[in-house]
Amino acid sequence: MQNFVLYNPTKIIFGKDTAKEIGPETAALGRKILLVYGKSSCKANGIHGQVLPSLTAAGLEIIEHGGVVSNPLLSHVRAGIGLARQHAVQAIVAVGGGSVIDSAKAIAAGTLVDHDVWQFFKAKKSIKKTLPLACVLTLAAAGSEMNGGMVLTNEETRQKFGVGNRLLCPRVSILDPTLTFTVPPDYTAYGAVDAIAHILEFYFTTRDPATPVQDRFMEGLVINIMASCDRVLRDPADYQGRADLMWSATLALNGWTAAGLGMVGFPMHMIEHSLSALYNIAHGAGLSIVMPAWMRHQARLRPGKFSQFGQRVFNLTGSDERCAMAGINRLEEWFVSVNSPTTLSQVGIAAADIPVIAENALALARIWRLNEYGKEVIMEILTACR
Repeated sequence: MQNFVLYNPTKIIFGKDTAKEIGPETAALGRKILLVYGKSSCKANGIHGQVLPSLTAAGLEIIEHGGVVSNPLLSHVRAGIGLARQHAVQAIVAVGGGSVIDSAKAIAAGTLVDHDVWQFFKAKKSIKKTLPLACVLTLAAAGSEMNGGMVLTNEETRQKFGVGNRLLCPRVSILDPTLTFTVPPDYTAYGAVDAIAHILEFYFTTRDPATPVQDRFMEGLVINIMASCDRVLRDPADYQGRADLMWSATLALNGWTAAGLGMVGFPMHMIEHSLSALYNIAHGAGLSIVMPAWMRHQARLRPGKFSQFGQRVFNLTGSDERCAMAGINRLEEWFVSVNSPTTLSQVGIAAADIPVIAENALALARIWRLNEYGKEVIMEILTACR
């Protein structure tokens, strides 16, 4: 285990009927707020109707900024920054999943600077301060409710980049599993895939050979995510299943899984970001396509950790090579069982597009310093996704 500093300032309020606490919690952050949410579902499922009265009862002045899409857009963030400046907003409230929260984080950071917010994502500028952020989570997936990361798509350049900074951590996040009862089956599955990918990026990219505590923690989370996802796909109103899935997805990317692992990378996300930037497919759907191919590529180079994954998560036995490949196959079979795509052709992406996708991915590979992923390596992985 490596030396590490674990810092997470986010207050979590977890459980049934907790959305009503957003008003008093936000009042401690500012009196004039920007309320950020998605398109139609937030109002259709009644969550907007739970949040707004709580904010109003707390005496807050509310400026609404709806319309966040599943792959959040730079143009919408820029519009939110304009609103926040126009109304001298003091705090941001995000009601939604990772896309909404990431948009709110970008607005919180971009409002306070003179330059364009995209400079943060290109690693040309660093974040020095942000407006305070409070969240009401409605989708178990990204973990953005308890971390300092954000991802945004620039629709002009067709680039999807991510950036992290501890100042982006929400001050408070409310996690009520009942608010996820109406999430449709496809996005429930995509959220579970995303959470698993977060865990496995750390699990497989650490080079430290002695991380037994973190390994067992991450393996347990993967097992729980698959089991709880299966439960809620059978019964969308299974509270315990929703609670397990929500908390597991939060734990997957709140800093605890990566503690002590040393240098890690996000190569699967790096490749997938180009899929969702170029074709606007759901992030989790893109990950279930990329993940098995990347894992097979890496398992041929270093089978040991992949063998351990197969043995512990799927109870496999045999040689390292057998357990490694069989474990990857089992994970891919689970993706199929929850109706998440596993090939490019399933989402209408032609093999002829692979060089373009790989070229697009190179910009993020450079920013994230994934130097071993040149165009030919990325193309090799994408070719295995057909």
